Amino acid sequence: MTIPEGFDRYASNYDQLLAKETSFFSSNDQYFASYKVDLMRKQIHEPTKFILEYGCGTGSNIRYLKHAFEESIIFGSDISAASLEVARIDNEGVEFFNEAESPEINILFDLIFVAGVFHHIPVAERLGVAKSLYKRLSPGGTIFVFEHNPYNIVTRKIVSNCPYDEGAILLKPSEMSNILIEASFYVKESKYCLFMPPAFSGLVRMEKWLGWLPLGGQYWVNAKRT
Repeated sequence: MTIPEGFDRYASNYDQLLAKETSFFSSNDQYFASYKVDLMRKQIHEPTKFILEYGCGTGSNIRYLKHAFEESIIFGSDISAASLEVARIDNEGVEFFNEAESPEINILFDLIFVAGVFHHIPVAERLGVAKSLYKRLSPGGTIFVFEHNPYNIVTRKIVSNCPYDEGAILLKPSEMSNILIEASFYVKESKYCLFMPPAFSGLVRMEKWLGWLPLGGQYWVNAKRT
């Protein structure tokens, strides 16, 4: 996969960039990580001995994965060496590896978590990445993908203003699902999410009924290897 030049450059202050761009929604820059992992956890009912976060960046999701899947062995991978250095410091005991070095990983994962990665992948390379992830899943394993919602004008503004997202091309939910289907996945479900700021806790609980509404800041796709 082609490495966007900004990945290493912004590794040391990625969290600060994210917090700055999303402060209007939540003052807690960890809210988005905990939200996504919690949402995914509620959808996963099968045993998950081995979990991979593909495109883990600086590892901000890893602590939540460890908490949500206490019995699982967590791995993280990325193409940015600088980001992985930060992830290793903050997440002792987790194995991280560099995708750019074409690693040989002799493990079939039960769950692969991909959060905000595909819009960074060049369009011509997206199917190839999806096919490689399919091969890494155990039969019956799950891939859970979160992506920015291009129908949401606030999301588009955040992406256009964030230097880390320079050159990113957002995918519609149908595009993401079609890529996974073409890579031989069975797509179980796709929904929109992140409608309400956490300050409106009562309304946040209503989000599970709004998944059909294309106004959420992001969307997710739950697919399986058959």
